[in-house]
Amino acid sequence: MSLLKVENLSKVFGGVHAVEDLSFTINQGKIHSIIGPNGAGKTTLFNLITGIYTPTQGRIAFDDKDIVGLAPYQLAALGMSRTFQNLQIFFNMSALENVMVGLHLHLDRRLFPALFRLGGIAAKESQAEEEAADLMRFVGLGQYVGSESSSMPYGALKRLEIARAMAAKSRILLLDEPAAGLNPSETAEIDELIRKISETGVTVVLVEHDMHLVMGISDHILVLDYGKKLAEGTAREVRANPDVIAAYLGSGAIGGGHAA
Repeated sequence: MSLLKVENLSKVFGGVHAVEDLSFTINQGKIHSIIGPNGAGKTTLFNLITGIYTPTQGRIAFDDKDIVGLAPYQLAALGMSRTFQNLQIFFNMSALENVMVGLHLHLDRRLFPALFRLGGIAAKESQAEEEAADLMRFVGLGQYVGSESSSMPYGALKRLEIARAMAAKSRILLLDEPAAGLNPSETAEIDELIRKISETGVTVVLVEHDMHLVMGISDHILVLDYGKKLAEGTAREVRANPDVIAAYLGSGAIGGGHAA
């Protein structure tokens, strides 16, 4: 069953087609990867799907609802969350508070009850703290529940961002280069976490350069080149596709190493 459908999507910046006439479907409950050389349009595509950019043309449907023109916070309310290529951590907050930010859509945000602690606000905040702590343990950060985010190592911060995105109770989670900058041990932890998230029924879409991770974890792979679809299919199909091999300048780049 399709959860996200992209039809004839294009985005032009000053005459340059960052994404051009792109169509594909994301199936519910699966792990999908979007790969391609640098400049292929992967992050632009994420920004179009998540409402940061408005398409020049085309349609994006989430659960059969046209979402073009909706703001990121509106998409979050529908069940779409993402992480970013560069860390977006609130370093003036604790680790737990960072995750609690992701819960704000599900809390009472009315000013008057919040100011005067009415309507069970305190109890709801306590419950939110427990949920955030549970999410931190889920992503393997139980030892950092009482820590300041500024004291955490880079690999742990990557998982903290994922915990915060999950706090929005998403149906689809878009991860922009979750393994970027990680050592092999930390990458293995991200691999395990993505599988764990998928097992809960959440659809995962990732942009990633680590081909060993992509080929080992993906149910479906979409390959972009200069904003266009180059190929799509299973890991085996993509790995054997001569056009993909050519775009990655040799089979070694997609066999288990890193893309250009």
